[in-house]
Amino acid sequence: MSKIGFIGLGRMGKSMALNLCKKGFELFIFDLNTSATAELKSAGAQVSSSVKEIATECDIVVTMLPSSKEVELVTLGDDGIFANAKRGTLLLDMSTVDPASTERLHQIALTHGHSVVDAPVGRLAIHADRGESLFMVGASDGDFKRVEPLLKAMGTTIYHCGPVGSGGKTKLVNNFMVISLCQMNGEALALSQSFGLDLTKTLNVLYGTSATNGQLRLNFPNKVLANDLTPGFTIDLAHKDMSLVLGSAHTNSLPMPLAASVYEFFSQARAAKFGHYDFTGITDVICNLSNINKPRTPEGWTLDN
Repeated sequence: MSKIGFIGLGRMGKSMALNLCKKGFELFIFDLNTSATAELKSAGAQVSSSVKEIATECDIVVTMLPSSKEVELVTLGDDGIFANAKRGTLLLDMSTVDPASTERLHQIALTHGHSVVDAPVGRLAIHADRGESLFMVGASDGDFKRVEPLLKAMGTTIYHCGPVGSGGKTKLVNNFMVISLCQMNGEALALSQSFGLDLTKTLNVLYGTSATNGQLRLNFPNKVLANDLTPGFTIDLAHKDMSLVLGSAHTNSLPMPLAASVYEFFSQARAAKFGHYDFTGITDVICNLSNINKPRTPEGWTLDN
């Protein structure tokens, strides 16, 4: 069995790495967060001392990092993956990054005898916990087959979207809609509160019409509406993803006025020091600005109570 390296044990990465351990993969890990590495070590992973050590030891290296900057930091340079891995090593990048950066890394990897697969993650952190993630994969047919067993160990739904870079491009389309829906839901719920409406009755109506959406039905009741703002996906990361959406739109001369508006409001939320909130907390930012009550469902509430 191939030796697997895993770099980046954040909220999503740690859960995915744990699922690889549970499925019996020989896993080598590296992260600056010692509590995360300790948890993985207790699950059977081997802790590496550096990126260079991961690169020399492993056949496939998984990265799950915040942005293109961090991905390039661990892949390029004298101590990076490409300079130290044996020929034929595959980089499986699961970060949400600029697709143009992914395509550049792939070209650099080829000069070293390596290859790149981009497979950003869909769904929420709670799905990663349960091994139910969705993956959007950009890869050659051969490389897709090579990483498919890992993806099946970490998730339940896998889409081969096309060549390298296609996964990240699909993720940006997805996250544009997800984050924009989050903004729309926040404004709608704030409007309901400004009217003095009963929140649960309003939600029952919204869930029964075409206004409903996955964020409102699946995510909001478990996060902001339950007064839980611990991040599954932060306002900071949502803002970063919208910047990638707009950057790609500008490159392709594509007008996206809605994306620009959502991006600017998330910028305002970050400036007001709400960047660490779960992104459903954009609802509270709107309510704070308007000095109205934050929408919260009663404890134990479920649809049609």
